[in-house]
Amino acid sequence: MSDTIDINFSHGIATITLSRPEICNAFDDMLIAELTATLTAFGQNPNLRVVVLSAEGSTFSAGADLSWMHHATQFDQHRNFEDALKLARLMQTLERLPVPTIARIQGPALGGGVGLIACCDLAVASHEAWFRINEVRLGLIPAVIGPYIISKIGISAARRYMLTAERFDCHTALQLGLLHEVKTDELAMDQQVQTWINELLQNSPHALTAAKRLITSVVHRPIDDAMISDTAHRIAHIRTHEEAREGVAAYLGKRPPSWHISRAAKLNGDEAGG
Repeated sequence: MSDTIDINFSHGIATITLSRPEICNAFDDMLIAELTATLTAFGQNPNLRVVVLSAEGSTFSAGADLSWMHHATQFDQHRNFEDALKLARLMQTLERLPVPTIARIQGPALGGGVGLIACCDLAVASHEAWFRINEVRLGLIPAVIGPYIISKIGISAARRYMLTAERFDCHTALQLGLLHEVKTDELAMDQQVQTWINELLQNSPHALTAAKRLITSVVHRPIDDAMISDTAHRIAHIRTHEEAREGVAAYLGKRPPSWHISRAAKLNGDEAGG
């Protein structure tokens, strides 16, 4: 049991819900620790296929808990480094999770909340959601979340929104690439999440993990001889994997690949077992 998050795992789909609505799902040391531990454990689960990150209440996440942050200003630099490193590890763990991740954003996200979204592969938001990278308003900087936000929205937009700390709406977030879809209500958001899950479950689990690693590896690198060699090695390696052989054979044989069959069997088994 957790005091800060709710966890549901069913049929390979993990839904992690931030559950501190009374303080707008803000981070403190406990939430950071519990969310990191949960993501780490799920990342080692061979049955995991997709992670959905959501939140309770009207706010997705207000970023750092200001009471906790105020307390941290009394620490020395070494203690603050240790605290900051824990948040940095959380972002890295989420961004490097070996399965696809979906952010379901029902309300505003500020600071570290924007960082969480930037670390996810796919993001859908309510039309009522809005965003602010507000650290400089507090005399701080968006340091550990910065690399993920810059990678997601680009340098020009990062210069604007990290420096002005101005609020931007869901449609701007969509244009910037922070979001992939904006929906008018909760039902439409859930339908979009399910659509993505259905699409992802048609794909090879091993190939999805390899594709995520490929994206991380090649981003912002020049297309030089080293990259050409690296990408050639990656495709040569994956061609020999059992899922690649199965996927190509299934396509040529006009049948579903084994990971479809295994999932159908699992669902039937679960339903039969009540």
